[in-house]
Amino acid sequence: MDKRELRRMIRDKKRAMTEEEIRRRSEALGRMLRDTDLYRQAKTIYGYLPYNQEVRTVPMLEQALLDGKQVAVPKVFGQEMKFILLPDLTQVAPGYAGIPEPIADGPEAADPEALVLMPGLAFDPQGRRVGYGGGFYDKFLAREPNHPTLALCYRFQMLPCLPTEEHDIPVDLVLWA
Repeated sequence: MDKRELRRMIRDKKRAMTEEEIRRRSEALGRMLRDTDLYRQAKTIYGYLPYNQEVRTVPMLEQALLDGKQVAVPKVFGQEMKFILLPDLTQVAPGYAGIPEPIADGPEAADPEALVLMPGLAFDPQGRRVGYGGGFYDKFLAREPNHPTLALCYRFQMLPCLPTEEHDIPVDLVLWA
């Protein structure tokens, strides 16, 4: 199955989920995230704001703030993605491709060891991922390679093996519910 076909299949499965199922699985993933050493050791979380049927990360990011961590989320500037510190998770608006982004253009986060939560459409046990096709995370991690990475996904997004390309950067840990 090629990436285009894989993306279509996963999108169809996500669209079939109820809001209750998304909430329940997201809550389970939030508990799993907090139990990881990667989360406990992180001073900063580079998260993302959910779009469509993605895992609901806002409660996780709110918890990170309560846990005394800094939180930053991506904002796209042309062909580049930067993580903007976001102490107030309500200060967002639709941005690139309609995805929620910080309203402000700064301040830019500067923690070279921040835990990066990775969105994606499909993952495998080796940490390979198929994203949405923009390549923003791979470009960011190529520039800043010392970040630990963690993906949150639904069980049907975990596949036995995914095709990779030379520029694809695997995720350190994948959690699914």
